[in-house]
Amino acid sequence: MSDMGSGKAFHQSPAPGQPIVAFDFDGTLTIRDSFTSFLKWRAGPVRWLIGLAQMIPAVFAYLGDRDRGRIKVASVREFLMGADRKALEADAERFAAEIWPRFMRPDALATWEDWGRRGAHRVIVTASPETTVAPFARRLGAENLIGTRLAFDAQDRVAGSFLGGNCRGEEKMSRLRAVYGDDMTLAAAYGDTSGDAEMIAAAAEKGYRVFTGRP
Repeated sequence: MSDMGSGKAFHQSPAPGQPIVAFDFDGTLTIRDSFTSFLKWRAGPVRWLIGLAQMIPAVFAYLGDRDRGRIKVASVREFLMGADRKALEADAERFAAEIWPRFMRPDALATWEDWGRRGAHRVIVTASPETTVAPFARRLGAENLIGTRLAFDAQDRVAGSFLGGNCRGEEKMSRLRAVYGDDMTLAAAYGDTSGDAEMIAAAAEKGYRVFTGRP
């Protein structure tokens, strides 16, 4: 697929009457979790294995509390802490360009493009960091991107925490309402996990695990 909309900026104002369609990213538009794949790609095999060993306490904590946000923060601290924002954004661009042909679901892309032809305002709503998903969203020509937001310190380096909550479950709906208003309606929503349930329930067309294609 060509580099669709690579120069397009995200915006948050659909035209009056324009249908809003929400897509989860990981496992819906892609075949697997993008953030884990990015961290592994960026770290390289040796650093990845060392980092996984360092995260064993966080993994055991997750088995007890099932707090996805907490273990995601632990992975950010282990693999991204101190990373320069611009360098991280450049890494994310290279990762997206390299992995795109073997990462995106063709049936999901077909639905995405169909909604585009129908004039929809298409928004990606993801638990992955906006910083790492943004290159994919630009390639897709997304009208908007809502995701988990990495915190950066005064030197513009990854601070090891998030601004706001992990964008999953009810947080997805809270973020959508914050952008589009409390009276927002979704023409359709697509997702593949329980973290998308609230978003899908709010949509007129409910797409749960409807995409199964592989590159």
